[in-house]
Amino acid sequence: MRLVAGALLVLMAGLFVVSRRLVGVHPAWGYAAAFAEAAMVGGLADWFAVTALFRRPLGLPIPHTAIIPVNKDRIADSLAGFLRTNFLTPQVVARRLHQLDAARVLGDYLANPVRESGRIGDSLGHLLAEILETLDPDKVGRPAKAMLRAQMERIELAPLAGQMLHGMLVDGRHMPLIDSLVRRAGLLLEANEGALRALIHDRANTLMRWTRLDDRLASALLDALYALLAETLVDPAHPLRVKIDETLSNLAQDLVNDPALAQRVARMKSDALGNAAFAAWLDGIWERSRAGLITLLRAPGDGAGEFGAGLAGFGRALGNDPALRAMVNRFARRALAGLANRHGGDIVRIVSETVRRWDGRTVSARIEGAVGRDLQFIRINGTLVGGLVGLALHAVEHLI
Repeated sequence: MRLVAGALLVLMAGLFVVSRRLVGVHPAWGYAAAFAEAAMVGGLADWFAVTALFRRPLGLPIPHTAIIPVNKDRIADSLAGFLRTNFLTPQVVARRLHQLDAARVLGDYLANPVRESGRIGDSLGHLLAEILETLDPDKVGRPAKAMLRAQMERIELAPLAGQMLHGMLVDGRHMPLIDSLVRRAGLLLEANEGALRALIHDRANTLMRWTRLDDRLASALLDALYALLAETLVDPAHPLRVKIDETLSNLAQDLVNDPALAQRVARMKSDALGNAAFAAWLDGIWERSRAGLITLLRAPGDGAGEFGAGLAGFGRALGNDPALRAMVNRFARRALAGLANRHGGDIVRIVSETVRRWDGRTVSARIEGAVGRDLQFIRINGTLVGGLVGLALHAVEHLI
C-alpha cells in the first residue's frame, strides 16, 4: 500500500508535467493540470501528516513530528491514569465484585469440613455429655459466645493477614490467584473496550478523528494490553508478575507495619462483628457445636468429627441464608475495594513502567503495523480529494 500511495503521487506529478505542456492544446488539459497540482499537494500533505505520527519526515528535526516515539512516556502515563480512573476505583471494583458470590463459594467449602478421627475415653466422654445436657444451654452459651466475641475483637486482623500473605508469597501459593486475576483483567478490559475507544475518540484531535486514526490507535493499545496479559500468563518470570509480587509483598508489610491500614481493617472487622447476622450465626454455631460435641462424646469410638459441625452449619447457612450471604459479600467488597483504592496506583504503575521500557521505534512499528493499510489509504484519499478540490476550484475560476 505504500507503493500504491507513492505510485499515485508520482502519477499525479507526471500528469501535472504533461498537462502543463499541453495546456494550450485544449482547455481540458487545464483541468487536468489543476487536478494533478492539487492532488500532489494533498498527497504530500497527508504523507507528511501520517509520517509525522511515527517518525521524522526525511529525518529532518521538524517540530511536532515523531509524535508517538517522542511522547511514548506521556502516552504510557496517560494510559495508566485512564486505567486508574476508570477501572481501579473503589466504585468500579465494588460493581465488578457484586457479580462474584464469594459467600457461596466459602459456604460450599465450609459445608464439607475435613473430618478428624480420635478417641476419648468412654467414661470421661459420657461424663462430659451429661454435664452439657444438664446445664442450661442459654446460661452456658451466653458467656461462651461473649468470650468468643471478645477473643475475635482482640485479634489484630491486619498483622495476621499480613503474615498469612507473606507465607503465601514465600511458598508460591499465590501464583494461581495471580493467574486468575490476570484472566479477570483480560475479561475486564474486553468488557470495557467500548469505554476505552470512546475516551480516545473524545480526546483525539480533529485530524485523527477524520482519518479514523483514533480508532486504530485504540485497537493498537488494546492489542498491546492483551499481549501483555497473555505473556504474563505464560511466563512465570514476566516483569508484570515480578511487579505484582512486589506489590503483594508491600501490602503484606503494610498490613503488619502500617497503623492506618490496621485501623481500617479493625473498623471493617468491628462492623462485621456488630452485624445482627453475625450474632445469629454465633447463636447457631454454639448450638450446633454443643449438639455435635454431645453426639461425639456419646459415641466417641466412631470418630465422626462433629467438632466441625459448627463450621459446616455456617457453610450451609451461607448457602441458604441470603441475608448472611449478603453481609459476607458486602464485607468482601469493602475489603477489596479498599485495597484497590490503596494499591491501585501500584497496579497501573506496572502498565506505565512496561510501556516506558519499550523502545520508541518498537512502539511506533507495532502501532503502525497494527493500523496497517488504512494509513496508506489516508494518503491515497488525500491525493484524490485534493485533486477533486483543485478541479472544483479551477472550474469556479473559469466560471467567474
